[in-house]
Amino acid sequence: MGPTAVQEHVQEDEATPAEPAPWPRHGPLLLLAAALVPGTLLVVLGRWGEAPAMQAWRTVALSVTVQALPFLLLGTALSGAINAFVPASVFRKALPKRPALAVPVAGVAGVVLPGCECASVPVANSLIGRGVAPAAAFAFLLSAPAVNPIVLTATAVAFPNSPMMVVARLLASLAAASVMGWLWLRFGREEWLKPAVRHTGHEAGRSRWQEFREGFQHDFLHAAGFLVVGAMAAATFNVAVPRTWVDTFADSPWLSVLFLAALAIVIAVCSEADAFVAASLTGFSPTARLTFMVVGPMVDLKLIALQAGTFGRAFAWRFSTATTVVAVLCAVLIGEALL
Repeated sequence: MGPTAVQEHVQEDEATPAEPAPWPRHGPLLLLAAALVPGTLLVVLGRWGEAPAMQAWRTVALSVTVQALPFLLLGTALSGAINAFVPASVFRKALPKRPALAVPVAGVAGVVLPGCECASVPVANSLIGRGVAPAAAFAFLLSAPAVNPIVLTATAVAFPNSPMMVVARLLASLAAASVMGWLWLRFGREEWLKPAVRHTGHEAGRSRWQEFREGFQHDFLHAAGFLVVGAMAAATFNVAVPRTWVDTFADSPWLSVLFLAALAIVIAVCSEADAFVAASLTGFSPTARLTFMVVGPMVDLKLIALQAGTFGRAFAWRFSTATTVVAVLCAVLIGEALL
């Protein structure tokens, strides 16, 4: 190899220094935007967040979530305990074999659950997993938030001069829950119901406490997210709808019933507190206020979200729509008869 070839070979092996990347054409603008935009967004969002409407939205969303969270914990704990500790034979012995008779029995059994609607969803899901007929489990789901002793006591305190309001709430809630259970027996389809995949029942060789923890963790984490979504939707309605609209419906008997039914769905007040809200609506008739207390524990935004996450959206919208109609009719019939 000659000197020239060696020299060319050495030159090729020498590292060629990398050329610096060219400065982008809009580089100064991008640098300025990166410096200003995040700070501007923080300032704007901070001021918007301090607006009265946004403060009210945060307050309502947090209050609904905090109010319902203890009962969701109770419901998921009961669900996990049923799943791990209660044999399936207990439910077969406690409920009549005929589903048509099991529905009202399950509705009356709602008195044993001292919680709100958030607690009833995971418990109903666990009951279905243990072999209870869906119609009976749904009757329990609807009645438990409205007929348990805590709710009835709160209703008596909120309406101290109207003991028949307590009786009317009890009867209307039980009637609506039973009718919905029977309707599911007649028209319900299995393809509408898609329960969350989970272990059901005790497995031989496994720790029951471990099964309890797994069931509790699964149900709580699965339901908590949907609870927050429902609370945010309820807060949005509370902030967006002018209060003057409320007064417009109070003068009409039928419009007042329908309005308070819709109001119960969207404001999503926990069943332990809804009687005090109903008592404060003094411009409305007793039947309209009864409708508010019957519909709310059975159908509200957070409950619809919980049902959709637990049983599927196909079930949630059909079941919620039918429950609203049945609950309104039962409340009106019993309210007009007793109040």
